[in-house]
Amino acid sequence: MLTLNFQILLAALTNLLTEWYATMGKLQSKIQHDTSIYRTNGYVEARPAGRAVQEFSQAHTAAVTSVTVLDVDLCVSGGKDKTVVACNWRSGGVVKRFMGHEQEVTKVACVFESNQFFSASRDKSVMMWDINGSSQPTQRFPGHDLVVTGLAVSPDSLQLCTGSRDNTLCKWDIKTGECLQKASISRNLVTHLCWMPGEPYILQTSEDKTIRLWDTRGLQVAHSFPAKQHIQTHCDVSPDGHNCLSCSNGCEGDGCEATLWDLRQTRDRVQEFKGHIQAVASCIFLPRGPGVTSAIATSSHDSKVKVWNQDTGACLSTLSLDGSGPLASLSACDPSSVLCASFNSGIHLLRINNHKGLELQEVAKF
Repeated sequence: MLTLNFQILLAALTNLLTEWYATMGKLQSKIQHDTSIYRTNGYVEARPAGRAVQEFSQAHTAAVTSVTVLDVDLCVSGGKDKTVVACNWRSGGVVKRFMGHEQEVTKVACVFESNQFFSASRDKSVMMWDINGSSQPTQRFPGHDLVVTGLAVSPDSLQLCTGSRDNTLCKWDIKTGECLQKASISRNLVTHLCWMPGEPYILQTSEDKTIRLWDTRGLQVAHSFPAKQHIQTHCDVSPDGHNCLSCSNGCEGDGCEATLWDLRQTRDRVQEFKGHIQAVASCIFLPRGPGVTSAIATSSHDSKVKVWNQDTGACLSTLSLDGSGPLASLSACDPSSVLCASFNSGIHLLRINNHKGLELQEVAKF
């Protein structure tokens, strides 16, 4: 009798488990194959609250350290896996992988709508690639003694400037690969470089807490902003060239801010943006568009992306990318789309919902 009762109970449990697995299988299949969120042209639409983020195969096998937009469809990124990858940011698909660096890629840079792009690495070198060429570099720029941490391309795509932890900046002829000029400042451990649109000037941030404006015609410092209290990690220049941004290292809310500066007459600090609780790794001006007039975005090691009102310093939106780890880099695709590189979960495609006061939404990652 005991054996019979046990067999009946076992059969009942088996039926319950079978029904449960069948239900879960249908649910997972529905989530994985729900393609209603895509338009036929490949755009990824913003999802209503509660909808799952579309996940694609990750472009890199390790942390993504830098990302930039190449054209209206493509982005390029570099990672700790030593590779540079071109992806279609609209569909999440990998277009091409580029191999050549011996250590992790620290920065990528390009001129928008150009076929060429550049990568810097811990192997002390910089390489140039062609999206229409092979997976091998088309030009190499060796010359630094330590990891290369700054990379900026002139708007005419003729010159390249690089910066390193060896305290030096180098200016290169892109066609020949020749180093045209080299400048060194003691303790100027470069963290980022940004070329001013339409001007022969470069903005540079440093571990010595200083933001410098370089005149590339003689590779000399044209202006130094008042030193901040923390290491300056990143910088960006507004499209009109009137303002620039820098952001700060820090922890537990000390530092961890972005700063807006005037590049015209006074070059004084205009506004500060405080709210992150760990180092701010990237800061960018957002393109102007419907509902977006003067806004900036920041990403931080606290796994958060924030959008700010450029004029008032008010935080307009905060998006937590839980599980992503430190957020290393931002790049704007268009007025409503932003890419964010992360250490743990690849590249995130974010959308700005202008109908809800510039609300940020994550719609895909790859």
